[in-house]
Amino acid sequence: MADYKSVISTVEGEQHVIFAALHIVRALGTHKNLEDDLKKILADLDIRLSAMTVTSEKKEGGLSDIKKWINSVEEKVISWVSDKSATLNCSLEEASKYLEVVDEVLKLTESLGSVSMNEDKKGTKLLCRAHSILHMSMARLEEEFSLILFQNRQFFQPEQSSFFICEDVTDEESITSVEGSFREDSRRNVSKEFIIDLVRPDVIPVLKCIANLMFASKYDQECSLAYIRIRKDALFEVLFILEVESMSIEEVLKKEWSSLDLMIKKWIQAIKIFVQVYLASEKQLCYEIFKDLGSVKSDCFTEISKSSVLQLLNFVEAISIGPQQPEKLFRILDMYEVLADLLPNVNALFSNDVGSFVMIEYHEVLKRLSKCVKRTFLKFENAIRWETSTKPFAQGGIHHLTKYVMNYINFLIEYGDTLNLLLEELDEEDHVTSFPNMNPIQEQNQVESSSDSVPPMAYHLQLITSFLESNLQSKAKLYKDISLQHFFLMNNIFYMVQKIKDSDLRIIFGDEWIRKNNAKFQKHAMDYERATWNSIVSLLKDEGICNPGSSSVSKTVLRDRFRSFNLAFEEVYKSQTGWLIQDLQLRDDLRISVSLKVIQAYRTFVGRHANQLEVGRQFGKCIKYSSDDLLNYLLDLFEGSPRSLH
Repeated sequence: MADYKSVISTVEGEQHVIFAALHIVRALGTHKNLEDDLKKILADLDIRLSAMTVTSEKKEGGLSDIKKWINSVEEKVISWVSDKSATLNCSLEEASKYLEVVDEVLKLTESLGSVSMNEDKKGTKLLCRAHSILHMSMARLEEEFSLILFQNRQFFQPEQSSFFICEDVTDEESITSVEGSFREDSRRNVSKEFIIDLVRPDVIPVLKCIANLMFASKYDQECSLAYIRIRKDALFEVLFILEVESMSIEEVLKKEWSSLDLMIKKWIQAIKIFVQVYLASEKQLCYEIFKDLGSVKSDCFTEISKSSVLQLLNFVEAISIGPQQPEKLFRILDMYEVLADLLPNVNALFSNDVGSFVMIEYHEVLKRLSKCVKRTFLKFENAIRWETSTKPFAQGGIHHLTKYVMNYINFLIEYGDTLNLLLEELDEEDHVTSFPNMNPIQEQNQVESSSDSVPPMAYHLQLITSFLESNLQSKAKLYKDISLQHFFLMNNIFYMVQKIKDSDLRIIFGDEWIRKNNAKFQKHAMDYERATWNSIVSLLKDEGICNPGSSSVSKTVLRDRFRSFNLAFEEVYKSQTGWLIQDLQLRDDLRISVSLKVIQAYRTFVGRHANQLEVGRQFGKCIKYSSDDLLNYLLDLFEGSPRSLH
């Protein structure tokens, strides 16, 4: 018995030995002394042999069927691959016959992969062949996928988003000119999204089926990369259409401001359209094609869009680290407001983990731009405070600094909410920069006392007008003529008051400020009259014209008085016709005030003493002008064109 067991144990698993064992079973089956356990073992072996025989026969038949199947599928695939006209760039119904072939290849590989053929060279060879056919199919599908995406692009037309674009009413002189509006409405419709078709809608089902097949075949990376490549190029093409140049930070910093100003205006319109229209539509397209494939849709969208978004942000980065010049503030504020208003859109677009990098970078750029706004604003404050002149301003008119500042702050109120937010965040370093001549205690007291009473922007605008007034007083001292000093201050303070009264600045400055500064310019007008006309009018008084110890008028003194008056009037006329009051109402008011003072005194003096002068040549030299003549001459004052009286 031991010998039989040893033989069986040795040869078990080999088919020809099993046949031999079967003969042994049949030969020994008549022996009565055969142990029961041996009989059992040999019986089991007989069963296994029968099973192996059947399996072997089935495998041979199955492999033959599989081979035929592979031949059939391979023939279809090769025919399709070699026929370049057999494109899937059509409806889903027309493309289905080709997609069914690829589906057959996928099922074939899955079927072969589920059968264990490790010990069967024929089966392994068939499996490798099936994978080769699948690879060929996937390569063609990837090509078709890319071709459909590319050929069915809907070319982006900026007019589709024309409601986002507004007229640019800015001109280069708008800050220094009296009229004109500097600011574009950068927030118009900024919170809306507008979805457009980036590819023809009828090919999306085909693209979706191809993507599902490629992902099921474990060709997900090839499919994703093909999609990303095509759509990323499309995004860069959109930036080109929107006239957004791809520039390094160094290249941006080398640009002249006139060029940068135009680039910023284009950038503002571009980023609104790009984020609200194009990125929103791009994400929609991504989610339609990869709808059933998990997180790949958001990953693909992020990979497609991040380079374009970073290109737009790179421009902002360059602007934020460039020179902080006051004339740039409005454009920088426009950029900040657009970025801030688009923040919810960006957060929604890049809410997944992969997109967090874009979102973080967006937040960082916004933070750096806010710092740039604050520093530029404070630099403007300091520029007003410390601007100096070495020569008196011609004609005593409105200084160009006054026009610049008042128009500047008038435009700033359009950004009231933003500036209140940013100026409230000024840190200690910023305040020291703003008030370099103040000691820390004075500065802190001034800032803290104001912050409780008025909003940050109102406080800073009032501070700017204080700096301007102080600067104007310094400029007034450049005039040697005291009259012209007061005339200059009257002109400029009146202009400041009118700009505030006639604009929304009135809400910020309040009626109390207007009353206070009205009184200031009126006082300078009175001081001008005193300095110019009091000495002249004093010549028309009776004091000192009588002979000593007598009540009779000295004709010599009287003649001298008239001659002195004439000379003084002619001198004032010659100089002050060249002085300029631009505001017609102020000009008329001052002329009337001067006329009332001078004409009344002259008429009274002439009426009282004209008959005491001898009629003749000397009379004409003394009383050269009638009251009406003087009135007409006074109406020539403050025109800005010097004249002479002979």
